[in-house]
Amino acid sequence: MTVERPVRTRGLIDTNIMILRRWLDPAELPDEMAITAVTLAELSAGPHEVRGNAMQNSYNEHSERARRLDVLQRAEHEFDPVPFDTEAARAYGRVCASVIAAGRKPRRRIADLMIASIAVAEDLPLYTTNPDDFRGLEALVTINAVTRPSVPHDHAAE
Repeated sequence: MTVERPVRTRGLIDTNIMILRRWLDPAELPDEMAITAVTLAELSAGPHEVRGNAMQNSYNEHSERARRLDVLQRAEHEFDPVPFDTEAARAYGRVCASVIAAGRKPRRRIADLMIASIAVAEDLPLYTTNPDDFRGLEALVTINAVTRPSVPHDHAAE
């Protein structure tokens, strides 16, 4: 008797997936997820970017900073980030060439393009709620669009 094992999917998740993961449908995500060192860098910067905003009465900068720290700490605990190594650096040249060929400017999205370069170097599909950030890269990497959830701002700090 042959027992068929279910096919498990592997994939690299973009920073926005890490941030929104608790509200995403797990069926849209790979079974085995990985993050990059670039995502960890973006998450590390996040708490320092929080500023008070008088225009948003419900915005609590302390709660937002705590929420961002929570996401960072969970990422650090759960994942061993894939580095931006020599192969990713080489892939970055191809990624930039593809973006330029699509009529876009690579300097505007350096972190996204570095994440895409790691996906190319590691031969992993990339999961994101922002597929337009990776427009022009379809020949180099599989981009899996994940449905962006509607997250009320007051629940983001939970």
